[in-house]
Order: sequence, then structure tokens, then C-alpha cells
Amino acid sequence: MGRIVVHEFITLDGVIDNPAWTMGYAFDPKMGGAIAGIMQPSKALLMGRNTYELFAPTWSARTAEEDPGAPFMNDSPKYVVSSTLRETEWNNSTIIGAYNPETIRSLKDRTEGEIYVSGSGTLVRAMLADGLVDELHLFVFPLALGAGPRLFADGVKTKFTLAASEAYENGALHLVYRPVQ
Repeated sequence: MGRIVVHEFITLDGVIDNPAWTMGYAFDPKMGGAIAGIMQPSKALLMGRNTYELFAPTWSARTAEEDPGAPFMNDSPKYVVSSTLRETEWNNSTIIGAYNPETIRSLKDRTEGEIYVSGSGTLVRAMLADGLVDELHLFVFPLALGAGPRLFADGVKTKFTLAASEAYENGALHLVYRPVQ
């Protein structure tokens, strides 16, 4: 049975909107290694439509020489949650329809290994509310934006345990959380 592993760039005040604000911080090579460590054991990607539409043109044009993550992003099966997207152009992509927790559970059941999620805020909020996220990798940047989409929807209550942490030279932290069972 698969596990859903989520990777998010997040501000101190919980904003996970388009992370263009991370450009103000030097990219620490250790952070790249941590992200590669999340991707490496993963067997598939799961994403919402907005993330798919951002990732597809960017990643499909990248080679392994340009970015060591390109083979994973391009060759792995990709599952897109969307009620409006009708077709995909990025290889190995499958539209699984509107968000349905049973569809996600079925995907977990038939996937041997981890299912990687990056961004996809609306999808991640729904999966957190439905208890479908198995591991949460938060790259917390020392910045408060004051407004924007947050990681958790109002009213969602859940407990996590800290599984690992790492600090970077740029002031960011990598926090790994698992839900308390």
C-alpha cells in the first residue's frame, strides 16, 4: 500500500501560495538534497489541476542534465485531480476526476511505494481534512506574508508528531511531520 508524502514551501504564518517569495532566499544545496530524498523513493506524483498546469510546461522541457529531478518528474506516473481538465499532454499523466477521498484511497491501495505531492494546496487541504496524508515535509521560510491560502482549512483539527528537522543557512527549516494515529 502506498503512502502520500507532501512537500510544501510555507511561510511562518502558514501561507503556501505560489512560492515565488522563496526567490528572496538563497537556495541551499542541502535543501535540494532533502527534496531529492523525498522524491527518490516515490513511485508516482499526485497533483491538482493548477499545479499540473504550472508543472507540465516547465518540467516536460527539462532534461536530467539541467535538473536531476527531471527524470522522476517526467517518467513517473502522474495523477491529476480535476473536474475541469479534459486532456493531458505531459507523458504518463492521468486525470482521475474531481476530488474524492475514495479515489485517493484506491490510488494508495494500488501503488507500491510513496506518492509524491508538491504544491497542490486545494488538494492537500482536502487530503489533510480526510486523513489521507502520511507524511508532511514543510520547508518553512522566515517570512510572514499576512494573507494568502493557508496549509490547513479553517476548522481542521489534527495532531502530528515531529519525525525529523533540519535547518539551512538561508534561514529555512525542513520539518517532517507524521499524523498521530
